[in-house]
Amino acid sequence: MAELKTKLNDASVTDFLNGIKDEEKRADSFEILKLMQQVTKQEPKMWGSSIIGFGNTHLKYESGRELDWFITGFSPRKQNLTLYVLGSFNPHTDLLKKLGKHKTGVGCLYINKLKDVDIKVLKELVKESVKAVKKP
Repeated sequence: MAELKTKLNDASVTDFLNGIKDEEKRADSFEILKLMQQVTKQEPKMWGSSIIGFGNTHLKYESGRELDWFITGFSPRKQNLTLYVLGSFNPHTDLLKKLGKHKTGVGCLYINKLKDVDIKVLKELVKESVKAVKKP
């Protein structure tokens, strides 16, 4: 089995975010950082070279694969802001309807700009995701 490249490391979150050239994306990233810190009460850590994660969890897949991962996190990608919210979006369809302009993938929420979404709804989605991961 291939080794996971995205691992927890000691790189500076602030230096990484300050390196974002697009001013709006940089400002949005610092806002998401603040929101996730408030929700998780965890310090942000770099995972790989471009993901900021909060907290730790151990995941076990049906295939038998296991890995250590973060509880929630995000990455300011070139095309969008990718939020990693583990678990299913199915229980949160009402919140997603209120969120604003977004796309979803398996465990990911994609938004172009924070001004495209309702921040209060986004915070609630992150809270619900964290709660779901922390359930025994």
